[in-house]
Amino acid sequence: MIRIEGLSRRAGGKTILESIDLEIHRGEIFTFIGPSGSGKTTVLRLIDLLDMPTTGTIMFDGIDTAASNEGVRLSIRRRMAMVFQKPAVLNTTVAANVAFGLKFRGVERSDTYSRVHEALDIVGLPHLAGRKAVTLSGGEMQRVAIARALVTRPEVLLLDEPTANLDPVNTELIEKLILSIHRKFHTTIILSTHDMVQGQRLAERIGVIMDGRIVQVGSLHDIFYRPQGRDIARFVGIDTMLKGIVTSNEDGHAKVSVSNTVFEVISPCTPGTQVTLFIRPEEITVALKDGDLPKTSARNQLKGTITKMVPFGPFVRTTIDFGSDLTALVTRRSADELGLTVGMTIIAGIKATAIHVIPESG
Repeated sequence: MIRIEGLSRRAGGKTILESIDLEIHRGEIFTFIGPSGSGKTTVLRLIDLLDMPTTGTIMFDGIDTAASNEGVRLSIRRRMAMVFQKPAVLNTTVAANVAFGLKFRGVERSDTYSRVHEALDIVGLPHLAGRKAVTLSGGEMQRVAIARALVTRPEVLLLDEPTANLDPVNTELIEKLILSIHRKFHTTIILSTHDMVQGQRLAERIGVIMDGRIVQVGSLHDIFYRPQGRDIARFVGIDTMLKGIVTSNEDGHAKVSVSNTVFEVISPCTPGTQVTLFIRPEEITVALKDGDLPKTSARNQLKGTITKMVPFGPFVRTTIDFGSDLTALVTRRSADELGLTVGMTIIAGIKATAIHVIPESG
């Protein structure tokens, strides 16, 4: 549906985006994730034709948006709608705010009324139609902004950090609303977020943007379990990154030496290859002594000492020193039941299939 080739954007002497190549499919939820200031908002604004790229093309259903005349560009823009991180509302009623975009489209008053109330029903705010929009809470304002976008019946809905300024309750509500819209209307949804967990909850495919470049595009599993580099791994929550060397490989079952420890992994890398092992914290299990972890489920069993325990919501991020550091994500209940404390010696178990192996370049 949308194909982007060689896209760059420069402004104020700075390069904001560089060499973006991407295809977004009709009817999918595509999510851009990346640190704040990485260029996510700029990509959305370019797709929505609010800004012009410095170089490159954006094709919408085979139409080059840059080469088209203003009439064609306007018709393309009207097939899209964008919701910004901080919604702006007019000092009038909620219904009038939602109807705003229909005025420019010359929609009849009777049709406007039905479409406005349909949109308010979708976002769960029909009872606030007559309320002044400026009196609403932040979560309600964001839902009004989504209703204002939906009322135009867009084929593509762009959402720029839609929950960045909301509390957890409203964040969950907006996320459920986004999924409901996608399920009901099969709308192509493109959103940006710096919240990697939200990216996991909402996306069908993910594009990681760092320093103005797309560094990886893929499925949830690709991005969160098979990151293509250290910066991506760190951003998606992988703390354990161990450098080692492949010492043997039999039919893809390899052994990797890290300091004085040998890991069993699944990899095509040949002996002598320098590699980095990436291990997600939730893939590490802990036990108090040898034998508590079945060999069949955890081929790698390492004895180490707990050096740090940090609360992390319902979990405890637990750092284990085995000569190098592992970071495990242990539920609070498990930590309490096992009596885990700093200084304790424990066994860390890791499946060979849970270790992502990348050969070192050069």
